[in-house]
Amino acid sequence: MKAALLQMRIQTENEANIQKARFLIQEAARNGADLVMLPEMFTCPYDTRVFRTYAQPDGGENWKALSEAASKAGVYLAAGSMPELASGNVYNTAYVFDRQGLQIAKHRKMHLFDVDIQGGQSFHESETLTAGDQVTLFDTEFGRMGLMICFDIRFPELARLLALGGAKVILVPAAFNLTTGPAHWELAFRSRAVDNQVFMLGCSPARDMESSYHAYGNSLVVSPWGDILARLNEQEAILYCEFNPEDTAKTRRELPLLNARRTDIYELSCL
Repeated sequence: MKAALLQMRIQTENEANIQKARFLIQEAARNGADLVMLPEMFTCPYDTRVFRTYAQPDGGENWKALSEAASKAGVYLAAGSMPELASGNVYNTAYVFDRQGLQIAKHRKMHLFDVDIQGGQSFHESETLTAGDQVTLFDTEFGRMGLMICFDIRFPELARLLALGGAKVILVPAAFNLTTGPAHWELAFRSRAVDNQVFMLGCSPARDMESSYHAYGNSLVVSPWGDILARLNEQEAILYCEFNPEDTAKTRRELPLLNARRTDIYELSCL
């Protein structure tokens, strides 16, 4: 499978971001990508004050444009995330479309980023967003995959549930910042990959020091052994990486962590 992670610079106009994403999706497809990923909140500035303004319902214009883009390019499209309006609430929502443009997954960010770091970032998603409550898995011709959004990666229980549910690859549109990124970005992705013996793909926006939110960038692909297979810096670019999701089986045979769990003593399950 060849993946393309679109580390795009986010603009202030929704339509400009959608058109740029469509252009980059086509470019990735021309370069042989099977799976294309977009960043977290790629349709708008990463600012809680504007999420409701940019929010659209399921099946809205952004959804239609992305479905069409996946179909036209003939790729699986993990369409980053964008603000979704539903029953008066705003969610940070990720969609996945198959090669025909059909929606095969939807994930609402479960863990909201509410932090006050002394000398660093202060951010409160719960001022605007409502948390999701679903563990999200979907099937492709390359095997089963899982979906999380940014802060979700910090909760190992969720990644483990995805792995136990059969995920060989976990996709994470994310926008770590310049406080948490240097400290935890690589560590989080490598840890979840090693813990669960899965491929972890993280797609960030490019860094824009003129925006209100400064993303870390550094989109990456990590193997089930914890190796970084590909990585960008902070600038706008497409990250290509070819790998075989079936390699998870080899890692799990050689180091059978999941089979060695003491389920007679503890267990993890969805309520």
